[in-house]
Amino acid sequence: MFDSLSDRLGGVFDRLRGRGALNEQDVRDAMREVRVALLEADVALPVARRFIDAVTEKAVGHQVLKSVTPGQQVVKIVNDELVAMLGGEEVVGLNLEARPPVVVMMVGLQGSGKTTSTAKLAKLLKEKQGKKVMMASLDVNRPAAQEQLAVLGEQTGVATLPIIKGQAPVDIATRALQSAKLQAVDVLMLDTAGRLHVDDALMAEMKAVAAISTPQEVLLVVDSLTGQDAVNVAQSFTAGVDLTGVVLTRMDGDARGGAALSMRAVTGKPIKFAGTGEKLDAIEPFHPGRVASRILGMGDVVSLVEKAAAVVEKEEAERLAERMMKGQFDMNDLRSQLRQMQNMGGLGMLAGMMPGMKKAKAAMAASGMNDKVLVHMDAIIGSMTPKERQRPELLNAKRKKRIAAGAGMEVQDVNKLLKMHQEMGRAMKQIKKMGGLKGLGALFGKGGLDAAMPGLGAGGPGGGLGGLGGGANIPPELQNLLNKKN
Repeated sequence: MFDSLSDRLGGVFDRLRGRGALNEQDVRDAMREVRVALLEADVALPVARRFIDAVTEKAVGHQVLKSVTPGQQVVKIVNDELVAMLGGEEVVGLNLEARPPVVVMMVGLQGSGKTTSTAKLAKLLKEKQGKKVMMASLDVNRPAAQEQLAVLGEQTGVATLPIIKGQAPVDIATRALQSAKLQAVDVLMLDTAGRLHVDDALMAEMKAVAAISTPQEVLLVVDSLTGQDAVNVAQSFTAGVDLTGVVLTRMDGDARGGAALSMRAVTGKPIKFAGTGEKLDAIEPFHPGRVASRILGMGDVVSLVEKAAAVVEKEEAERLAERMMKGQFDMNDLRSQLRQMQNMGGLGMLAGMMPGMKKAKAAMAASGMNDKVLVHMDAIIGSMTPKERQRPELLNAKRKKRIAAGAGMEVQDVNKLLKMHQEMGRAMKQIKKMGGLKGLGALFGKGGLDAAMPGLGAGGPGGGLGGLGGGANIPPELQNLLNKKN
């Protein structure tokens, strides 16, 4: 998501940064392009207009235009306003400070991902916060809706209210409350019925259920792929129900992202969670600052580290690091790393989260390089014998031909993999000369990127990598995360 918007904005800001001096007309011309980019991304017109006015007012100030790096200053102002439009720096989670059972009511249109999001949130609360959760489906209209939630409950290990056919939604809500109290449940998730469009019957049902259950949280589930229509849905629900937050689904899709950018401004309520895939653990708290950085091509290192921490076993990572430092990096280790990359979302996702890698991601797409490359490499390693994996130097022309045939690849693909393995081995030896893994501290420590790799920091001839300025210390969010892991 946001790829097309990010590309458009990247072009505008590259031109701004490339000019030594800026005048007011330069800024206004750039903001006109930004406005068009926002509207093409399906951002609501009033929201886009307010955003452009706020940025222009701050950017045409004397201090900005006369500064040493006016282009960079304008980009910073855009970043700050983007964060504000998305809801500010603070991440707003669920408010569960109430006498249990705390009721969380999920509302939205049919097909928006309400039932799946209910199960995802229940799993998150159970596993990450240690809450005892129960789910109840109030959807008596959609065929097998209640059965669907029951199946999801079995998959997540979360209790669901037994189904009694013929009960009205209000009666089900009453029974769910009684059952939750008897079982000492911490959080009760109510999955309400949806409609193909907002109507009076839907709103009346929502209000009746809310009156019975007095929910602490009322979350509107919106499909981010619906673009401008998502904003209209949000406005309708805001007028009829007292919402406390928004859950955006399908944030991993290729939509233009306007719904996410407009939602906070239209509803006045925070975006609390974002659904990022079909799996039941593919939901994460919405971080406005990180999303803004991703849109502006500055990457999202903190989310990348969090994803790595969730996917990579600490013991396995330490074992691999130790072997690499000793120069014992074989094909089994390379295969382990390739699989970890696949589990983290593949090459495209990793490139999108790394600062300054936007152009690299585009180059990968242009050359036809995609996540299938990882699968092909895995297949080549799988075609080797255990001895060949441990000692790749044994591979002669005859063995390479056999391995290529076994993997359904060409010999040149085997050679590429071997070259990659050799390059990684050389890189590990270089790191060892720097003092091992501790030597990498120079990347973020005193002296910044320039101290470790001269020319790549902000002081380098290339202008530096976006978001990794020379001399900058490790980001505070990332430092906090690393402290927790130690």
